[in-house]
Amino acid sequence: MQVIDYFDCERQEYWLSRIEKSDWGAGKFLYELLSENKFKNAVGENSTVLMLTDGDELVSFCTYAEKDDIQPTALSPWMGFVYTFPQYRGHRHVGKLFEEIEKIAEAEKVHDVFISTNHTGLYEKYGCEFYQIMNDMNGEPSRVYKKHIY
Repeated sequence: MQVIDYFDCERQEYWLSRIEKSDWGAGKFLYELLSENKFKNAVGENSTVLMLTDGDELVSFCTYAEKDDIQPTALSPWMGFVYTFPQYRGHRHVGKLFEEIEKIAEAEKVHDVFISTNHTGLYEKYGCEFYQIMNDMNGEPSRVYKKHIY
């Protein structure tokens, strides 16, 4: 398996078509942002999409972004749009994406990365700690976790 950066890969259209196949509303929204060239405007110029691939199969994807669905806030950067296709779940594949995010964050001298979710018990497996409840852009409460990098 290999982690690739959507914006640095040669087959963007192919991988975009794989992202579109996700059965999750936020995955569909990510597809729209990417296909309409609105992703960086929405989440920040230095943001990226990381994909875990197995040959031509997309296993999992997530973003490393300046902004996420908790706005406005000074917290940054964010892991977001975390998704693993159903046939690959239960094997902690997303951990490989998080390891890549940690490398990027460390190179950028970022001490903490945040994630907004309604899941409990999922991201703790990857070293994330509950930070606080914050409202998302729709005014709904969301659990915010923090991953300490160094």
